[in-house]
Amino acid sequence: MQNITLIGMPGSGKSTVGVLLAKTLGFQFIDTDLLIQQREGALLQQLLDQRGTQGFLDAEEAAIRSLSCERTIIAPGGSAVCRAGAIDHLKQLGRVVYLHVPLSELERRIRNITTRGIAMEPGQTLADVYAAREPLYQRYADLTVDVAEGNRLEQTVAAVLQGLIGCG
Repeated sequence: MQNITLIGMPGSGKSTVGVLLAKTLGFQFIDTDLLIQQREGALLQQLLDQRGTQGFLDAEEAAIRSLSCERTIIAPGGSAVCRAGAIDHLKQLGRVVYLHVPLSELERRIRNITTRGIAMEPGQTLADVYAAREPLYQRYADLTVDVAEGNRLEQTVAAVLQGLIGCG
């Protein structure tokens, strides 16, 4: 099996599920948000404050396009689908799995929307970001896994694995 990239909204569990999936498969794990912070020498929210959303997306795309890996679970930021160069590179690296979480559950999970480092324009709400990105997640995903409210992490990991086996 090649690399597996987990896409989805902030708060969908990409990093948490990714670590468990990597342990289960014996893969490496990369969180591209951490990679961006290392490359840029700043926290995500600082980058957004200093460079704006477009500057942040430039840094994210550059970090993602720098990836060269095998047998790795990749957890990019939720905005990775906003730049064709970033998501196209991730698709070249392997399968893309969308962790779909309903908006109501995301609103329950995310309390620190203004300080979390989420790429969104001033005045946008989580619902606005969800509406803009949802079609992109659907378009780029090789597999969509619905993460229902109350799902345990193990259930989500099992659903991803089962779906990937089913995809061949």
